[in-house]
Amino acid sequence: MSRIGIRPVLIPQGVKISVAPTSVTVEGPKGKLVQEYVPEVEIVVKDGAVHFARKNESKQAKAYHGLYRSLVNNMVIGVSQGFKKALVVNGVGYRAEVQGNFLVMSIGYSSDFMVIIPQGLAVAIESNGQKVVISGADHALVGKFASEVRSLRLPEPYKGKGIRYEDEKIRRKVGKTGVK
Repeated sequence: MSRIGIRPVLIPQGVKISVAPTSVTVEGPKGKLVQEYVPEVEIVVKDGAVHFARKNESKQAKAYHGLYRSLVNNMVIGVSQGFKKALVVNGVGYRAEVQGNFLVMSIGYSSDFMVIIPQGLAVAIESNGQKVVISGADHALVGKFASEVRSLRLPEPYKGKGIRYEDEKIRRKVGKTGVK
């Protein structure tokens, strides 16, 4: 039995869930999300919770059982509370700013990077351009956009310059001593 799939997803106040034969729609104060699912999993809404069951005992059905429970749980959390990822921009002259629906980053290259902010995400700049906070209802979209922004200038271990997640620890190296 799937340890994750057998637990029901509780529906908080203000969230509406509708199940179609091939998709689940979750609507709440932060937005509306839709997830397609495979027929090996049965999704039922009853008693203020979403229950998941698999139709057969194949290995693929067991994998989908826990997967769709986690996806629907993330959708419920996203439309009710939302998700956030914070990035720290570290380096001399490194900064970020929002211009319209572009995130403009000056990160040590000859020209600035302009990244289009995807629909459904909000980007806020804090600490004088040194902290970028990405928020939205879709957990996967928030994480993907945060990783794309981080990949523009990965943190380096000698001086610690680059873009890193707020809770990420960078192992620092000593470097050359210059002594023969």
